[in-house]
Amino acid sequence: MNIEPLLKYMSNFITLSKEEEDILSSKLLYRKYLKGQYIVQHGDICKYTGFVVSGCTKTFFMDSDGQEHIVMFSIEDWWTSDIGSFITQTPADFNVQCLENTELIMFSQEIIEDLYIRIPKLERFFRQIVEKGLVASQKRIVRSFSLSAKEQYLYFRNEYPKIEQRIPQYMIASYLGITKEFLSKIKSQLILEQ
Repeated sequence: MNIEPLLKYMSNFITLSKEEEDILSSKLLYRKYLKGQYIVQHGDICKYTGFVVSGCTKTFFMDSDGQEHIVMFSIEDWWTSDIGSFITQTPADFNVQCLENTELIMFSQEIIEDLYIRIPKLERFFRQIVEKGLVASQKRIVRSFSLSAKEQYLYFRNEYPKIEQRIPQYMIASYLGITKEFLSKIKSQLILEQ
C-alpha cells in the first residue's frame, strides 16, 4: 500500500512522527476500483471517505427525469464520498462513480474515531479539510448565482486545468448546469475571441 501521497498531503496541515505514521498506515484501507465502478450509490449508506491516490471520480445525483447532475469531480490528492451520508450514516443523496481506474485510501468512521484518540492532531486535520470543502462548496454556490455560464466555464478551466483534460465535455456541462450544446457554443466563442 502506497500511503506516501496521503502523508505528503497531510504535511500541508500537520506534522506526523514516524510512530504516528506507522499507527496511521496500520489502520488504513487501500482499495482499487475499475472505471465505471461505484464507490457509493444513492440510497446506500456511505461507509467510507476516500483519499484519491490515483484516478478520477464524479459525485452526482439523478433527478426524477433520469438527468444526471454532477456536483463534484475528484482527482489525485482530493477526497471523495457522499460526505453528508458518511457523517450522518444515513442513506446517500449522491452517487460516486469512477471515471478512470481509481485507487483510494479509505477511512471508516470507526477508524477515524480511533485515530482521533491515538493521534489527536488528526482531529484538527480532518476539521480543516472539511472546513475547506465547505468554503469551496459555498463559493461554488455564489458563482452559480453571480457568474454567467461563460464565466463559470472560464473559472472551471482556470481553476481545474488537470480535470478538464480528463473528463468528457458533456460532464463538464452537467457540472456547470448547462447543456453540452451550450458549452460547445461557449467554447466556439472563446476561440473566436482569441
